[in-house]
Amino acid sequence: MVVYQSNSTNKRSRGFRVRSISRYAERRVQSQKLPSHEDTYPEPSKTRVTEEKPRETREEWVISIKDKMDKACGDVTASSWDKLCIYRVPHYLQENDKKSYFPQTVSLGPYHHGKEHLLPMECHKWRAVNMVLEHTKKGIETYIDAMKNLEETARACYQGPICMSSNEFNEMLFLDGCFVLELFRGTKEGFTEIGYAPNDPVFAMGGLMHSIQRDMVMLENQLPLFVLDKLLELHSDTVYQPGLVAQLAVKFFAQLMPTDEELTKRDKLVESVESVSDNGELHCLDVFHRSLFKSTWTPDQKSLKKSISSRKQQLIHCVTELKQAGVKFRRKKTDKLWDIEFTKGYLKIPKLLIHDSTKSLFSNLIAFEQCHANSSNDITSYIIFMDNLINSAEDVSYLHHCGIIEHWLGSDFEVADLFNRLCKEVVFDPRDSYLSKLSGEVNRYYSRKWNSLKATLRHKYFNNPWAYFSFSAALVLLILTLVQSYFAVYAYYKPSS
Repeated sequence: MVVYQSNSTNKRSRGFRVRSISRYAERRVQSQKLPSHEDTYPEPSKTRVTEEKPRETREEWVISIKDKMDKACGDVTASSWDKLCIYRVPHYLQENDKKSYFPQTVSLGPYHHGKEHLLPMECHKWRAVNMVLEHTKKGIETYIDAMKNLEETARACYQGPICMSSNEFNEMLFLDGCFVLELFRGTKEGFTEIGYAPNDPVFAMGGLMHSIQRDMVMLENQLPLFVLDKLLELHSDTVYQPGLVAQLAVKFFAQLMPTDEELTKRDKLVESVESVSDNGELHCLDVFHRSLFKSTWTPDQKSLKKSISSRKQQLIHCVTELKQAGVKFRRKKTDKLWDIEFTKGYLKIPKLLIHDSTKSLFSNLIAFEQCHANSSNDITSYIIFMDNLINSAEDVSYLHHCGIIEHWLGSDFEVADLFNRLCKEVVFDPRDSYLSKLSGEVNRYYSRKWNSLKATLRHKYFNNPWAYFSFSAALVLLILTLVQSYFAVYAYYKPSS
């Protein structure tokens, strides 16, 4: 009985091993993906025949190339580059931060028109149209006809083809333009005064207003300024003046200004705005750009001819390194953000306010300077200058201590990271900068060894008033000791008689 059980057990184990080996062999065959009989010898009905396209002759190939060349020349002729001023943000800039360049609340212009997450704002645009028509007592035909007359010029302001019909494009100009003008008019006169409810979710100084303002200074979210000028001109009770829309725009965007005082209080505001509004190619972002940075600097032609072997000749060191070299930082009391000064070892910088929209604002201003050939590079120059000053949270903390930077972000590290990321991949020639001369002066001061020695002595040995007092006492004591030694030696060699 015991032997029987043993034999049956052995048989079962051998059978189990045989089945295991069989399964293992099947898995090996499947893993090797050996071709089956059907794969090797397919049935005639299942055989796929790929038809080769007939090869084009050399003459046909040459003709197709010429057609492409003619089409490209025709597209270039059809597009008016001298009117181009509203661009798509280059891919190399928006690759890591699309949120700073793409609107989140409202679309203006054709680039983001009709996107699903922006559709809720369309009903508020039509509310603005109704308010405009009620206010002006004019028919909608008057506005539509005016937009049709501007269609060709307006299309030329945008980069690339606009896949919208004539009616769709003109309706978009009219709808978006009325919406923008209502925002401007409400900011100037008061939204409740022009007929909106105090708790209106859009047309009120609160609610979505900050988000709308941020979206309206994005490069891809612009309307040509002459469209807004024309719509404002049709207002019956408005005495049209050149530059009026630009002035309204600056007042509307005052909350976004990164300066200590509102630009609307500046003496030269009107002069700055009128110089912008005379050019019909521009838009609200460009008005903001020129009102923020009104620089009269022009590059020195002699300096442009000189070759520069390294960018370091024009870029400066960070705050920590400049402090070690004896450079002292002071806040300059001016509302002109670009007015940076370096005199007698003091680097004076106007106060900069940093808030949640600052990154998007500076990113779009830099993108506009990168794209528009006739624009200055003042914003890029300023941001790169600040980026070189700020390498760490400690640099931000010291500038905040000096009153140069005030921010509403979570930490000093976020501010340092903001500046370090703003000018990534930006094309910039340090010679073509209004801060080029100043950077050279700072670098020359930094390279003097005596300045570094003085700064080291001051920071290590004279970093508090008691150190000066101790040094003075020791110096007096040393002088008295020397005098006493002198008289002792003198009395030894020439004793009194």
